[in-house]
Amino acid sequence: MRAAIFNGPGDIGVEERPRPDIEAPTDAIIRVTHTAVCGSDLWFYRGDSDRDEGSPVGHEPMGIVEAVGDDVTSVAPGDRVLAPFTISCGECEFCRKGLHTSCENGDSWGGDNGGGQGEYVRSTRADGTLVRVPDRFADDEDTLRSLLPLTDVMGTGHHAAVSAGVEAGATVVVIGDGAVGLCGVLAARRLGAERIVAVGHHEDRLELAAEFGATETVSERGEAAVERVRELTHGGPNHVMECVGAASAMNTAIDIVRPGGTIGYVGVPYGVEEEGLDVFGMFGRNVTLAGGVAPVRAYAEELMADVLQGTLDPAPIFTETVGLDEVDEGYRMMDEREAIKVLVKP
Repeated sequence: MRAAIFNGPGDIGVEERPRPDIEAPTDAIIRVTHTAVCGSDLWFYRGDSDRDEGSPVGHEPMGIVEAVGDDVTSVAPGDRVLAPFTISCGECEFCRKGLHTSCENGDSWGGDNGGGQGEYVRSTRADGTLVRVPDRFADDEDTLRSLLPLTDVMGTGHHAAVSAGVEAGATVVVIGDGAVGLCGVLAARRLGAERIVAVGHHEDRLELAAEFGATETVSERGEAAVERVRELTHGGPNHVMECVGAASAMNTAIDIVRPGGTIGYVGVPYGVEEEGLDVFGMFGRNVTLAGGVAPVRAYAEELMADVLQGTLDPAPIFTETVGLDEVDEGYRMMDEREAIKVLVKP
């Protein structure tokens, strides 16, 4: 099979790799029809995080089940499925409490499992991981584009909103205008927020945030952004969603949150070790910090139900579509902010 491979910073190639096979009775093999480039993929693409050269990449697969092990009961060959960005068993202590990203039997899509940006992947815990798409939507391309973000960014934006305590009538600030931040706007609206202030640096993305439900947008930077948000929210919001993954964004969240408020964070906190985190500022104002890596499998069914009934549509975050042979161009476009999120069709 063909799969996208990390050859080094700025270099994503496509190579022939061994096609994964059933190795355990809990396995399933999926022929990937849709996948995507994630903002987190840019960390290794830019050389900001370590990754082995020659390793397969990608973690947002959707496709058709090709084969299943003898113990798999939830899906069968021919089923359309989507898969969260981590593999989970669905049975351990942490899966049972909805924390699938801490699964005691967890696995990733890389290595011998094939990588999510390739033609085939193996789910080593199929029953706990795969989400079956109802047959009547299995070949509806528009619906599939809307469902694909549930593999990562839509569930991650939802986790930010849940962690921040967003509820009906709330005022919330969403920091970040990337795919996760935009999905965070959708999530806050879905949970009934009355005012949603989207903070970002790109006017076209803030326009999409407004289409998604943001009632106000802020494009200022640094202290000017903090002052503008405080002005709009009469001293700061009770709910802040940090959807960037940088020390500067986290400290901005701390600066703007109202005393007694809650910050829901889902961005991988790069730079915090070097730049520091204003823990004292949170302590002095009784600010709650909640969140972390999003257990998107826990949210998949409820979000899928809304997509299928037409009340939730994150598909506009896909501003470019490429084939597998053009995946390197997809990375480049996202790295240079020419695309919000790139859909890949192997």
